[in-house]
Amino acid sequence: MIAGPPPDREPPPRVAPAVAWCLYDWANSAFPTVIATFVFSAYFTKAVAETPEQGTTLWAWATALSGLLIAVLSPTLGAIADRGRQRKPWLAGFSILTIVASGLLYFVAPDPAFALLGLALVVIANTGFEVGIVFYNALLPAVAPERWLGRISGWGWGLGYAGGLAGLVIALFLFVQADPPPFGLDPGPGALEPIRATCLLVAVWYAAFAWPLFVWVPDRAPDESGPAVRLPALAAARQGLATLWITLKALPNSDPNLLRFLIARMLYTDGLNTLFAFGGIYAAGTFGMGFDQIVLFGIAMNVAAGLGAAAFAWVDDGIGSRTTVILGLIGLTGFGIGILLVEDVTWFWILGLSMSVFFGPVQAPSRTLMARLAPPETRAEMFGLFALSGRITAFLGPLVLGWVVAVTDSQRLGMASILVFLVPGLLLMLTVRDRPAAGPA
Repeated sequence: MIAGPPPDREPPPRVAPAVAWCLYDWANSAFPTVIATFVFSAYFTKAVAETPEQGTTLWAWATALSGLLIAVLSPTLGAIADRGRQRKPWLAGFSILTIVASGLLYFVAPDPAFALLGLALVVIANTGFEVGIVFYNALLPAVAPERWLGRISGWGWGLGYAGGLAGLVIALFLFVQADPPPFGLDPGPGALEPIRATCLLVAVWYAAFAWPLFVWVPDRAPDESGPAVRLPALAAARQGLATLWITLKALPNSDPNLLRFLIARMLYTDGLNTLFAFGGIYAAGTFGMGFDQIVLFGIAMNVAAGLGAAAFAWVDDGIGSRTTVILGLIGLTGFGIGILLVEDVTWFWILGLSMSVFFGPVQAPSRTLMARLAPPETRAEMFGLFALSGRITAFLGPLVLGWVVAVTDSQRLGMASILVFLVPGLLLMLTVRDRPAAGPA
């Protein structure tokens, strides 16, 4: 007879919900990888805008506007969802918004006349993507027991990098480097349809792999009581916003440790988001990399980032989320400074891949720490504040970068502005206290 687990140990998470939750990370990662970072962003600055410098500035302003919308919507809708006892319908709605807007980017031709259309669709798609993440993150405790939060979060992030990698590989070989291109696509400089078709790939990819979450993941964790009945929309809005306002006013006194963490994350996430938004643009403009080279670099970065996220998932549960985030920020800052100093493309590859190992160890443990610190009954609201902390000043990073590039006509100096956010975030994170998992799983 096989004995059951000791009474003081939690069972492992159920496989189907945990896999379905992680698979959503695989699904949605095609958007930031292909559209926001490596392919469409570079296409916009090199082929749609009049000059790469103008394209960088316009992209910065669009990213800043999206960040402002996300900062307003995320905590508000999170609080409403908590009172209404529903998160998956919100996630579904914003997922569909991102999928549709991403697919429509195919119609942005390589002509400055299409720049406004491209920027508007990018703002819509990116806003839908980021606001949806609020509800996705809030579902983590519904699939992972306390002692497994770090591992499930890290594995989801690692699978996300793998999804981004797979999307980039397909984009490279099926569209960017295909000779002849499939489906009769016109590769000529006046059309560049194979490059634009990668946006259709993102839309199909997102929809094809996101649906299991909506079938197998429960809407709330077992420890979340919430309201006794599901509230109507208007009542949920009134109560949710009232609760959010009370939480914001009380947070400095009720939980100053959580407040310090949210401010630290506000700073370093602003730097990270700016880095992701302009990494492909920097590679194209400063190092002269073509579309195929940028995609290959993105593939290599996703391999390194996925391995880092998966490996540090164990570290997160072992030494704590706070320490893991600090290690990741040290790695990002050190290698980031190196990238700003080198001029040889080989060193750009070496330092860029080394830096990417630390993307996951900053992002996934931040999500884990928030899941451990958030009260169960207000998780979506707290993850709304979590998203707010990463977006309330999100317009500043792209705005500062765009201003520096416009003034100095130098992408390198613009990218250096990212350190203004990473370093203070690291220093403030040193003052945050972790709440460790309850014990070994």
